[in-house]
Amino acid sequence: MRRGAETKQQIAKRFGRRGAVVAVVFAAIAASLVARAVQLQVLDKDFLNRQADSRHVRSESINAHRGTITDRHGEPIAISTPVDSIWVDPQAIAPAIGRLAELAAELDIDGESLERRITRSMDKEFVWVRRGISPERTRDVLDLGVPGVNVRREYRRFYPHGEVTGHLIGFTDVDDLGQEGIELAYNYWLAGEPGEKRILKDRLGRPVENVESVRPAHHGKQLELSVDLRIQYLAYRMLKAAVRKYSAESGSIVILDVATGEVLAMVNQPAYNPNDRAQFKPDRYRNRAITDIFEPGSSIKPLVVAAALESGRFRPSSVIDTSPGFITVGAKRIEDRRNLGRVSLTTILARSSNVGVTRLAMELEPEHLWQTMTRFGLGELTSSSFPGESTGSLSHHSYWREINQATLAYGYGVSVTPLQLAHAYAALGGDGGMPPVSLLRIDQPVESVPTVHAETAAAVRRMLEEVVRPGGTGTKAAVPGYRVAGKTGTAWKSAVGGYSEDKYISIFAGLAPASAPRLAAVVVIDEPGGELYYGSDVAAPVFADVMAEALRLLAVPPDALPARDAGSVLSAMANDP
Repeated sequence: MRRGAETKQQIAKRFGRRGAVVAVVFAAIAASLVARAVQLQVLDKDFLNRQADSRHVRSESINAHRGTITDRHGEPIAISTPVDSIWVDPQAIAPAIGRLAELAAELDIDGESLERRITRSMDKEFVWVRRGISPERTRDVLDLGVPGVNVRREYRRFYPHGEVTGHLIGFTDVDDLGQEGIELAYNYWLAGEPGEKRILKDRLGRPVENVESVRPAHHGKQLELSVDLRIQYLAYRMLKAAVRKYSAESGSIVILDVATGEVLAMVNQPAYNPNDRAQFKPDRYRNRAITDIFEPGSSIKPLVVAAALESGRFRPSSVIDTSPGFITVGAKRIEDRRNLGRVSLTTILARSSNVGVTRLAMELEPEHLWQTMTRFGLGELTSSSFPGESTGSLSHHSYWREINQATLAYGYGVSVTPLQLAHAYAALGGDGGMPPVSLLRIDQPVESVPTVHAETAAAVRRMLEEVVRPGGTGTKAAVPGYRVAGKTGTAWKSAVGGYSEDKYISIFAGLAPASAPRLAAVVVIDEPGGELYYGSDVAAPVFADVMAEALRLLAVPPDALPARDAGSVLSAMANDP
């Protein structure tokens, strides 16, 4: 019994000792766990948080919404629409590299090319796959469940009016930054400033939640242009029809508000659609109305007449002898179509006499003629701020020879852009005051730069009205109900060794209504084909069609309504119930 009892005691002691050992072991384990917890939660907290963040927290940019571009009435011309762009983390997709073929098929891209790009970038964490897809397509891509595939919200520029405004507006690149036209000139205003945020991602690189906003995005500002889309569409349609009708190489139309210098319309042909990147070729997207120069031919003659009147040596009633119908300057013979004899300055413009305007110019001091042309903006940039604008060409009078002064008088040896020429005519329409050119809407009065005296400008306008009346060279530019002042121009194009004998530029520049000019416009048709190539036959009718509709759209009152005799008025009143 004692043995058995002793055995039980021994067993109890033995289990007691074991229990104590177990308790000690569990206590030690618990203590170590507590110590480890303290180490992780307190001592190593910052280090571990940094490590976790490095694996799961990412900084991501917040794209700024590019500002909208509108016409002067608030009609959108360029807007940004939200799109999705797909990118991958090469390290996260590495275990599933074989599924790239599925991803490529869903995105309509070459699978082998995609795999090469990914495998070459295994040391990176970001590779673009496809940019600018619709949200619906994004859902299909994510439904594939390919690891490491991510989505970023971006914006793509859209141009509702396509090629009608393409040359003026320009376009943006894939990152929505301006590359041409207004988009480039005012990129600082439109682009805004991207923001930044931190997001938490899971082990597959998928966003879980936004952690914090580091910097908010500042969206781009709206830009209101001076252009009137109604007139822009009108000019586009008329120019396109004319270029096709005359099988011309190209053409341009510029319409300015005489009082403010605002560009109400600016179109070119051939045109391009900024929504189609396949059409992005320099010869198609450059704005010819601002970047291309040409010799203005007879359309410069009103400026020469203005210089003559400003000299004080001539008056509107002055007479110039053009007999015998030609003049020889150096080795060059300058001719009229026929001998006009002694003619007034008005007739020189109305009949476009090269001899008369040459004699007139040769009577002026070279410095005075040059200064007048410079004040009209020739040889200088306008204030449009449009990228790539040309200054044209007007050499300093100190370099002139006698022949240079002679040919300048009828538009050779000097070059302008359509915008420069329209700007010069706007000065004539504004009583000698030249407002700065503006592509942005102006809501306050502008300060014009004086070019010639108001009396000079008014006198030249009266002369230019005779150009459009019967007997003048520009009768096809007449607008029913309105008085028009303008000038035709036909210039040979320069070629190797001189001037081409079968390539011309047809021009008409004018103002309407002539009694109180509201609009100045220039029409340029480059290399019209067929038998008609004179400015009077090609460019003048386009001016008439555009100006007639533009004046109606702007509700400009007619200043040349046909007179009604008293009898017809009384008869109408009697028949009125």
